[in-house]
Amino acid sequence: MKEVYEFLKQSGTYYLATTEGNQPRVRPFGTIDLFEGKLYIQTGKVKAVSAQMKANPKVEISAMLDGRWIRVEATAVLDESIEAQKHMLSEYPSLQAMYQPGDGNTEVFALTNVTATISSFTEGPKTIKF
Repeated sequence: MKEVYEFLKQSGTYYLATTEGNQPRVRPFGTIDLFEGKLYIQTGKVKAVSAQMKANPKVEISAMLDGRWIRVEATAVLDESIEAQKHMLSEYPSLQAMYQPGDGNTEVFALTNVTATISSFTEGPKTIKF
């Protein structure tokens, strides 16, 4: 899990794919956090991505870093705890102008049932499951 976290954190921007009905939706994301042994992402409740993950929690993430890329398949599970929100926002102080723990808009999702594959053109793929 730590290797997946480090890869996504160092890449800065990753791309999160969800579905809306039968239409794929992809957008850039930048929040990734390790909290209480789980990998988390963050968004706002008012955003379409939140509704999409609640309707179909299966997501995929992709990012590139130093000639390697990662693909992460996961299930996004809403965690309504204020502690998880506080931890995420402490890692991303720039978001505190838009989000506050317990504000009714801040949402954090734990990534579960994760299969991550790190690949490159020069090495075989490495698969990580947690």
